Amino acid sequence: MHALVSRIRRLAPSCGPVRLVGVDGHAGSGKSTFAGRLADGLGGAPVLRLDDIASHEELFGWTGRLSSQVIGPLGRGERASYTPYDWRARAFGPPRPLPPAPVVVVEGVGAGRRALRPYLALLLWMDLPAEASWARGRARDGEEQRHFWDGWVGAERRHFADDPSRPFADLLVRECGKGYEVLPGPAGAVDPHPPFTHGDGPSAVC
Repeated sequence: MHALVSRIRRLAPSCGPVRLVGVDGHAGSGKSTFAGRLADGLGGAPVLRLDDIASHEELFGWTGRLSSQVIGPLGRGERASYTPYDWRARAFGPPRPLPPAPVVVVEGVGAGRRALRPYLALLLWMDLPAEASWARGRARDGEEQRHFWDGWVGAERRHFADDPSRPFADLLVRECGKGYEVLPGPAGAVDPHPPFTHGDGPSAVC
């Protein structure tokens, strides 16, 4: 993880004093696990999970809430405060603080959407195909969430058809048997201090 962490720490702030790092990908692609490991490598960086911003009524229509509750305050160097959604209770809970830390990891489907990209210092895409991701997600969530997944798949297809993230990813992240392989993404700029070799940093040779 050292190489990726070093690269992120060299980045210029992108949202006020904060370096926002987006981790996007299909539902079930492993975003949450990778984002957690990345945050640990960054010394406990805060993680904003977009599942807390979305809701049943707004699976993808949450840009305004993210802007007012998170992007605006962080951009001013202030502590953000957002109301996480409880997917079982179908209601928003009490406010949760999000400090303007040096790095904040934003993970979830749509983390690389066009409205958020101007505020990202780096965009990573979990490079697992849609069908494989959805199959893994369905297996993880079980029969209880079958109807939700039936609706989700169509909504996600429509979202990425209208607002794709992968073409704008700086790095692609692929799971390996012993970790992750990190590769240049479609939008990856040349880094004057390239942090990766094959199997370096958070990568593991598959």
